[in-house]
Amino acid sequence: MKLDPKGMDFRDLHHLLAGAVVPRPIALVSTIGENGVYNVAPLSSISIASVKPPLLSFSLSTRRRKDGEKKDTLRNIEFRREFVVNVPVVESMAEAMNRSGAEYPDHVSEFKETGLTAVMAERVYAPMVAESPVSFECRLVQILEFGEHPSVSSLVIGEVVMAHIKDEFYANGELQSNQMHAVGRLLEPYCRTRDTFDFKVEYTL
Repeated sequence: MKLDPKGMDFRDLHHLLAGAVVPRPIALVSTIGENGVYNVAPLSSISIASVKPPLLSFSLSTRRRKDGEKKDTLRNIEFRREFVVNVPVVESMAEAMNRSGAEYPDHVSEFKETGLTAVMAERVYAPMVAESPVSFECRLVQILEFGEHPSVSSLVIGEVVMAHIKDEFYANGELQSNQMHAVGRLLEPYCRTRDTFDFKVEYTL
């Protein structure tokens, strides 16, 4: 089977890429709007763009309306130039994560709708998700846009300015990610990370 991307529409291309790049970690990206309303949205495109400086990236791929309206998360980041990346989504948060992906008016906070807890960050105004094992406070570095209206993808790059880690997931100077019971994203279904394995080999970063 061979597929030429040039002959594929937005939906088919999305399913090809999202179905092959698996499993994908899920982040809850929290922001604050111009109206002061807290927003949180699930994104499964989170990635490490750089280690030093510590940069995280994620994309917001959306079919925009005729008036060019953007999703709340992107509008809030453009306005405030900051956000918090809360990772990973763990099994106990899965239902709330799923509900946070619904479409709500911009005056409605997903925190209230999902039962997630918003707590103050230290260096940015955007809130953190209290239930998340790790929260990265980020300041916007750059937004790159790809595609043509109405199918536009925005690649958001932010610098981590502060990290918050739950004590139970940090020991001996390292994160204990195997204790988090994170969930991941396949194309449509989700997956668990309870079944893990390791190789006893020496390697360097």
